[in-house]
Amino acid sequence: MSDAVRFLLLYFHLSMISLNLAQEVDQFIYNGFLGANLQLDGIAEIHPNGLLQLTNTSKQKMGHAFYQFPLKFNPNSANSSESLSFSTIFVFAMVPELQNLSGHGIAFTISPSLDFSHAVASQYLGLLNTSNNGVSTNHMLAVELDTIRSPDFQDADANHVGIDVNSLNSIESASATYFSNTEGTNRSLNLISGDPIKVWIDYDETETLLNVTLAPISSPKPNQLLLSTTTNLSEILLESMYVGFSAATGTLASNHYILGWSFNKSGKAQDLDISKLPSLPPLGKAEKKSKVVIVVILVAVMVVLITIVGGTYIIRRKKYEEIREDWEREYGPQRFSYKILYTATKGFKDKELLGAGGFGKVYRGILPSSNLPVAVKKVSHDSKQGMKEFVAEIASIGRLRHRNLVQLLGYCRRQGELLLVYDYMPNGSLDKFLFTNEKPVLDWPQRFQILKGVASGLLYLHEGWEQVVLHRDIKASNILLDGGLNGRLGDFGLAILYNHGSNPQTTHVVGTVGYLAPELARFGKATTSTDVFAFGAFLLEVACGRRPIELLGLPEEVTLVDWVIECWKRGDILDASDPRLQGNYVIDEMELVLKLGLICSHSVPTMRPSMRQVMQYLDGDATLPDIPLENAAIGTFITYNEASDFVMSFPSTVGKGSGRSFTSNDSILTDGR
Repeated sequence: MSDAVRFLLLYFHLSMISLNLAQEVDQFIYNGFLGANLQLDGIAEIHPNGLLQLTNTSKQKMGHAFYQFPLKFNPNSANSSESLSFSTIFVFAMVPELQNLSGHGIAFTISPSLDFSHAVASQYLGLLNTSNNGVSTNHMLAVELDTIRSPDFQDADANHVGIDVNSLNSIESASATYFSNTEGTNRSLNLISGDPIKVWIDYDETETLLNVTLAPISSPKPNQLLLSTTTNLSEILLESMYVGFSAATGTLASNHYILGWSFNKSGKAQDLDISKLPSLPPLGKAEKKSKVVIVVILVAVMVVLITIVGGTYIIRRKKYEEIREDWEREYGPQRFSYKILYTATKGFKDKELLGAGGFGKVYRGILPSSNLPVAVKKVSHDSKQGMKEFVAEIASIGRLRHRNLVQLLGYCRRQGELLLVYDYMPNGSLDKFLFTNEKPVLDWPQRFQILKGVASGLLYLHEGWEQVVLHRDIKASNILLDGGLNGRLGDFGLAILYNHGSNPQTTHVVGTVGYLAPELARFGKATTSTDVFAFGAFLLEVACGRRPIELLGLPEEVTLVDWVIECWKRGDILDASDPRLQGNYVIDEMELVLKLGLICSHSVPTMRPSMRQVMQYLDGDATLPDIPLENAAIGTFITYNEASDFVMSFPSTVGKGSGRSFTSNDSILTDGR
């Protein structure tokens, strides 16, 4: 054979290899993922049987698995013969840590990059964060299978499928259902059932139509689609894109699995071979049996220990003894053992103390099982209202979900002690930044963002949840700051709940002097309008760097509302701004906050805006109405001399800053901590 012939054969062989590689880039199929061309990050891993696990039951984690080679979508090239049409099929399963409680979901994703280092877990599904959510330069398409209802993204429910373009606010979404071809009707589909579910996603470039269908793995592809929306991907996707999956956990967690995946960039995706898919880890009877064996062994060990060291065991048991009552079954947050919290806080040592108030102390802790930093609020033994407030916090904040509310993670009771476990807020309470020299001065953009965040959280309490929640103690010391100095409303010990469209039944007035609306003294009934009044006082203290009432020595007192109005009457309301800002603020924003604070503090409840209107003003979506000076609120705060017949508190800097409580008619007056 001549050299020329050998060269031609070699060239032909190499050309065929190149052609095959090019074809493989356009389509692939994985009936299990052993040896798959995937790039994994986060906590994603592939099991020995080929099962792809994106997340486990670790909290606030994310995992990604993407085909490691970019695909040529090439939507904008005039010389390109590439098509934007694509088709994919995959099988997933979500196995929650706790039955019927999960967090969060899985998203099939087309992304221009494999770098998700700036992404956030929880409701952002490991794809985006607060600053880039909704930005057009994301060039991202995702189909989310989400098991948490996030009010921030207007999710329909806690079991939905959504189509996302550059944002976690879905352009189209629906509850997870499938059409049964045999029954001729739609049937519900529980995403966290733990059973494998099959998904079909198809995009037609000619019709610019994106279709999504899903069904149990044993069912054929439904004749009717779950989602179908018109979207022009040529305006979204770049020439080179990656395809794959992202999943995330939050305060609650799930095991997120992908069993098989087929993708085709140039036609219909090849169907998966169900018989070849890897099996999920064993659950149910085998796991329960192993747990029973472990429990039996532990009980046997305990009996031996009791026999050997009975006296010592009794002392230790008394140390960690806990109380359980019937009402605890009604509320949802996790119950922690006292021993875990004792270990987490290093025995409630003083060096772990974050703060103290009229209802106990707050300690920093690290949960030993997850290394999660937490704040543990330990309610005082002699607190007469302790149990009532403890139950109120569990009943309200334990079921609330909003980025501007402090998340209650769980609770504990032991020998009369009441303990609440929260997300740890590394920057502490806002009042330390405003009224002490312990913290650096917050600049105006930081303060304005905090005000908007707290307003958003309060709007959620009033209108965005299944019931109306009245906080009843809004003030700077109850606003905690996370690592990004975002404001979160906390301390729900005085909160009450009632159904939308009804009226709260309580006439027991509680709160803090300086934040109490005047109608509370006359009628004794809290409403959303009384919360707005307190928020008005909060607006003014953030803008002015002063508390609503400063007692210079009873009975003389200076009210912040009067001070702001006086500056306004002199012709320069900006004189009321915090001097520590040194004039470095946006004038229009400062005037807006000061005047909005006066409107919210109006003595007539009907003259105050709703929290929805407050958000519109702060977001610039509505113009603040003109406020004639003669109609402005005038010193409408309830003062100490009026505080004889109901429960209230003074700010911690009253007098010489002792934070002491005042009592009347055997009622405890809180200091709000």
